[in-house]
Amino acid sequence: MPSTALAKPQMRGLLARRLRMHLFGAVILSLGVATFYKFAVAEPRKKAYADFYRNYDSMKDFEEMRKAGIFQSAK
Repeated sequence: MPSTALAKPQMRGLLARRLRMHLFGAVILSLGVATFYKFAVAEPRKKAYADFYRNYDSMKDFEEMRKAGIFQSAK
């Protein structure tokens, strides 16, 4: 039988090294997702709300609901 010994695997610090690598990847991924959400969802939503309330007339809306009979106390 040949006596070729296998090299011992590196075990000391293995968990710390892998956690450091995965932590770095997780931070980069989360920043990317947060940036994507801000510009793809939050900013268009804020713009839509601003556009809606720029021309919103609450009294006109109230009168339409009152005429439709939604309110019982305002006839």
